[in-house]
Amino acid sequence: MAASTPNTVNAFAFSKSSSQKKAFAPTQTSLAALSIDEEANVMSISPIKNLDGTVTLPGSKSLSNRCLLLAALSEGNTKVENLLESDDIRFMLEALDKLEVPAERATDDATTVTVTGQAGPINSPLPEGEICELFLGNAGTAMRPLAAALCMGKGKFVLDGVERMRERPIADLIDGLTQLGADVTCVKETGCPPVTINANGLAGGEASISGKMSSQFLSSLLMASPVVKGDVTISIKDELISAPYVALTIGLMKKFGVNVQIIGDMDGTPSFHIPESEKYVSPDSILVEGDASSASYFIAGAAITGGTVTVRGCGSESVQGDVAFADVMEQMGAKVTWAPESITVTRDPDTKLKGVDVDCGKIPDAAMTLAVAALFAEGPTTIRNVYSWRLKETERMKAIVAECTKLGATVEEFNDYCIIHPPKDNKINDNVLIETYDDHRMAMTFSLAACGGVDVRIHDPGCTAKTFPTYFEILGEIATF
Repeated sequence: MAASTPNTVNAFAFSKSSSQKKAFAPTQTSLAALSIDEEANVMSISPIKNLDGTVTLPGSKSLSNRCLLLAALSEGNTKVENLLESDDIRFMLEALDKLEVPAERATDDATTVTVTGQAGPINSPLPEGEICELFLGNAGTAMRPLAAALCMGKGKFVLDGVERMRERPIADLIDGLTQLGADVTCVKETGCPPVTINANGLAGGEASISGKMSSQFLSSLLMASPVVKGDVTISIKDELISAPYVALTIGLMKKFGVNVQIIGDMDGTPSFHIPESEKYVSPDSILVEGDASSASYFIAGAAITGGTVTVRGCGSESVQGDVAFADVMEQMGAKVTWAPESITVTRDPDTKLKGVDVDCGKIPDAAMTLAVAALFAEGPTTIRNVYSWRLKETERMKAIVAECTKLGATVEEFNDYCIIHPPKDNKINDNVLIETYDDHRMAMTFSLAACGGVDVRIHDPGCTAKTFPTYFEILGEIATF
C-alpha cells in the first residue's frame, strides 16, 4: 500500500452470519487512513491522493448464483470455481442445503464448490403437504431464480426475505409462471414477496411478460424452462431493460448444454424458445468471471485521481455488460486499455474529466459509480434509463440524489434519469456522513468521494458483505492517502 507517511493501517474485511446483521472482522495491514468507530458503525476514510495498482476481482454475483442453480438442475456434478464469497451467495447455498441439493465447499478453497446435479427439477425434501420455507435475505439473484425453478418440481414452498425484499416487485415473474400453469402467488397488494408455491411440475407452454422493471424475471423463466415437460416460449410484451444480463444468462445456459432460440431483436420485443429436447448437462467445471460491477469502483477511482489501475478477471472477452462502464470513463476523459481478461485505466493530468449524457439502461449497477465520478467532472452529467434503481436493494434514485447533494452537488431528479451538476470548482464538502441504506453499492460508490481531497465517513460499511466483503481492504491496499 502506498502512503505519504508510515503509520499503522486499519483495513476491514466484513462477514455476516445468518444470526447477525453485521459483524466486523478487522485485518491488520498498514495504514490508519481507514478507521472504524464500531459503536457508531461508521468508517472514516482519509483523503485519497490517487489509486495505483492491480486488483483481482471477486467472482461475479450474477454469475455465481446462476452457476449454482444451473449446476443443481443439471445431470452430473459441477465444480464451480472462483465463487463469490458474499451474503447473496450464502443465501443461495443455504437454500440448496435446505432443499437437500449437495453443495460441498473445497477444504482448501472456500471459493470452490462442487454441486451434485438433480438431473431435472428440484423437489421439496419434506413429506407431502409440509411447507419448505426458504429465507433469502435481500438476495434478488436467489429469490427470483429459485421462485421460478421450484415451480417446475413438486412440493410446497414459501420464499421470504428481509423487510426490503418484501418491497421489491416480483409480480411480473409470478404472472409469467402463472401463464405457464404454475400455482404460485405473491402478496397481491404489493406484488412483492413472500412467494408461495404449490408445485406439481409443469408441461411447458407460452408466457408473455413485461421486461420494463427487471431483466431478472426473464432470466429466471429462461433458466427454469429446460426442466419442464414440454416446449416453452417466453415473449417480452413491452421493452427489455438490462438486456446484457439476459445475454449473460443465455450464454451460461449454453455452457450447461442448453441452446435458447432468440426470435427478434434483444433491443426490441424479443421472444425466446426452449424446446423440450434441451436439457442441462454439467460442464464438469466452470470458472466464475470476476465481477464487472465491482470493477467500476477501481476504474472510476483511477479516472478521478489520474492513477493507473488494472482490474483482473474481466476484460474484452467478458460476458458481463457492466464492462461497458470503462467506455463511459473513456468518454469522460480517461485512457482505457483492454486485454481479454483485464482492463487498465488511467488519465493524463492535463485532461480534465468532462460531464457526459449516457443511457445506462444496460449498466444500471455501474451507473451508480458514474454518479460519484460526475462530482469531479466539468459540466453536468445525465444518467438516463435507470428506473430500475428504484427497485433495487434500496430506492437508489432517492439515495443517489440525497448523498450527492450532501457532498455539494445539485441534482435534478426525474422518473428514470437524473442530472448531476458538480460542486463549484469540484470542491467536495468535507467530512460528510454517507448513509448507505443497507445497500452495498452505496457504500462502495461513495467511498470514492474521498478522492476529492476530503475526509468521508461511511455509515454501516459492513453492508458491502452482500457482494464484496473485502472491498475496503483492497481499496486501502491500492490507495495513496
